[in-house]
Amino acid sequence: MSLALSQEEQAIAAGKDGAGMAMRIVAESARLLGAERLIRIASAHIDGALYHGDSGTLFAERLVEGGARVAVRSTLNVGALDLTGCSRIRLEEPQRGMARRMMEAYRKLGCEQSWTCAPYQAGHRPTLGSDVAWGESNAVVFCNSVLGARTNRYGDFLDIACAITGRAPDYGLHRPENRRARLVFDVSGLSSSLLASEIAWPVLGSLYGREVGNAIGVVTGVVNHPGEDALKAFGAAAASAGAVGLFHIAGVTPEAPDVETILAGPEPDAAIRVTPEMAAKARAGLSTAAAPKTVDAVAIGSPHLSQAEFDMLERLIAGRRLAVPIYACTGRHVLSSLERNGQRKILEASGVTIVADTCVVVTPIMPELAGGILMTNSGKFAHYAPGNTGYAVLYASLADCVESAVAGKPRFTDIAA
Repeated sequence: MSLALSQEEQAIAAGKDGAGMAMRIVAESARLLGAERLIRIASAHIDGALYHGDSGTLFAERLVEGGARVAVRSTLNVGALDLTGCSRIRLEEPQRGMARRMMEAYRKLGCEQSWTCAPYQAGHRPTLGSDVAWGESNAVVFCNSVLGARTNRYGDFLDIACAITGRAPDYGLHRPENRRARLVFDVSGLSSSLLASEIAWPVLGSLYGREVGNAIGVVTGVVNHPGEDALKAFGAAAASAGAVGLFHIAGVTPEAPDVETILAGPEPDAAIRVTPEMAAKARAGLSTAAAPKTVDAVAIGSPHLSQAEFDMLERLIAGRRLAVPIYACTGRHVLSSLERNGQRKILEASGVTIVADTCVVVTPIMPELAGGILMTNSGKFAHYAPGNTGYAVLYASLADCVESAVAGKPRFTDIAA
């Protein structure tokens, strides 16, 4: 069947203003995707405000000139500049000016100046079963999986078009039948000490993403709830290593009270039984540096660090001076808390560089360094940093990242297995 627009939608699409342009983008996308109708959405998270070239800025400014405004709550993902002034961005003119113009255009469209890849930890938490239009891979997978709201991966610039029209194509993960699991990812063969460790979840997410691709799976064998930051790390790594938009964890995530409830049929199409050897190989695969003797920087916070993660960082540093900088990426919602409680001064005095509104893999912040070594506890940073920054990567726990930053050379003490 062909796409059917309501009379209201047809009238908007016929307009020559910004809203009309947005509706035509949404409608044509729906036709290409095979959707039969548009559905109303409750909110949006916009990934298209990150500067990748002048065309993105000019597109946003054209919407502004056409009088467009978002029709639903719309938060913003990271931009190319740290507008808080916490960190120095090495972006030069004219790119710097165009990036600023782009961020300003999205403000004029009515988007919230959140500038975070973790809007779900900044108060934007759509309700179970609600339809939304979110961009940014980790935000999408968290929204679908942990919150149980419904979104596809809305890319630039369909995300802002959905926000302006308040509508999205009715296809994919908006439809309940497409959210059922077809494979099982069994981690019951891993030790409870590993599953309780911080380092496990980016590793397992990376393995999950590579194994399942874009399929919907359910993780089994998780006895205790790992916590929101662990689920955040798992989803981010899974979405980076694969094309994961939704995962379920039996007994943990809201749509999977048990395996039987969430499976699409009486038996899964496939079952992946994760062994300690598979987990160890996945962990080793997150590092691209071969036995370096020094570390040049540590980067954490992809997705953006929560207040709880900053608390852990401060405890691990314990007032010591870092030999190499730790770049700690976060949103301004956490930054304001760090400033109120005095943690920003304490951390910066130790040598931590707080990065807000953006992160080190999407805009130039770290020094250009041939043969540089970057240590991280983020599966997403491990995936993107070599290509985006030129640094080779060492993957480690947060504790080992801190110890390495203090020593200026790799320190591996984590033995969870």
